[in-house]
Amino acid sequence: MSAKKQKESQAEKNFENIGEALSSSEQFLEKNQKSLLTGLLIVVVLVGAYLAYHYLYKLPRNEKAQAALFKGERYFQEGEDSLALFGNGNDFPGFESVISQYKGTRSADLAHAYAGISYNRMGNNEKALEHLKKFKGGDLLITPAVVGAIGDVYMNMGESDKAIDQFLKAAKKADDQMLSPINYKKAGEVYLKEGNYDKAIEIFTRIKEEYINTPEGQEADKYIKQAELLKESK
Repeated sequence: MSAKKQKESQAEKNFENIGEALSSSEQFLEKNQKSLLTGLLIVVVLVGAYLAYHYLYKLPRNEKAQAALFKGERYFQEGEDSLALFGNGNDFPGFESVISQYKGTRSADLAHAYAGISYNRMGNNEKALEHLKKFKGGDLLITPAVVGAIGDVYMNMGESDKAIDQFLKAAKKADDQMLSPINYKKAGEVYLKEGNYDKAIEIFTRIKEEYINTPEGQEADKYIKQAELLKESK
């Protein structure tokens, strides 16, 4: 058999195989038409339910939560922590209410952060930790700030080791020229207070070398000299 005929024969076989496959598919569709239509209907219903939930419930709910949170941010920035937490009895219900009413929204998550810092400023360490630890985050700026705020609470509670751990975590997580030197400085100050002068020198030297153009970098030498003098006087 010539090569041409072999190719033609193979093409015919391939065509027959395709035909058989299509025929089998047709038979399958005929036999399972009801099941397939039911499955398709279920998918359509599920997609429709998701879209309705997303556009008719979730988005409006998020917008309401954002509006409520916005009013509280003003009280928070002005240091009116009690009003920020519990509302003004008029047009703002308070961060605590935002958290309970709009659970699962981004605004409720942010309200945990605001509430935690407000409770910390009011001296309620337990409530501060409760809210700050519930913050899920994901934001490149807010998340490191909250991690550092947890360190502030631990300092208020006299738990220096935990505070240092949080400050170092916050500095590494931020990895920037703003929050990183601030949190490294906090860790360095705790080391100084605790008498760990070698670690204090290490931290402030790092600030000086890596964050020289920041306020913390500009004053790092002062802390290094202080730590060296205290170390010599031991």
